Amino acid sequence: MTLMRHVDPKEADALTQIALSAKRHWGYPERWMEIWTPQLTFTSSYFEEHEGWVAVDSHKPIAFYTLDDQDGIAWIENLWVLPEYIGKGVGKELFIHALNLARQRGCKSLRLEADPNAIGFYEKMGMNRIGERRSEVDGQPRVLPLMEMAL
Repeated sequence: MTLMRHVDPKEADALTQIALSAKRHWGYPERWMEIWTPQLTFTSSYFEEHEGWVAVDSHKPIAFYTLDDQDGIAWIENLWVLPEYIGKGVGKELFIHALNLARQRGCKSLRLEADPNAIGFYEKMGMNRIGERRSEVDGQPRVLPLMEMAL
């Protein structure tokens, strides 16, 4: 079991590096990474405005997620794990932590927009596809599944 605590807004740079490393882990073209870097760059004010939880190993952040409540529906906006910890249960711990918080708060469901590489993980956690968001990256079509779990 990994230590889980609230994000300290001063950790924004370290958490940005986790998000960028995790995204890069999936082998996306470097041009796409450049396009995504602004949305994967977190500021201390972001974590002052959004609830964030971080998993820590030996006092070092290794993964984090953010959780928003939108009209009784909990949304995981970010869930990022350092590549060397992927497949070791850290993502599952984060997900279960978010799930338990959402249930405690009386949310009706938990939703997220998944990276295509993470669909299998979220399905294993019990989520179902409820739709998709179509977009484009550097002229290439991209489909992001919307996932949901009733609480």
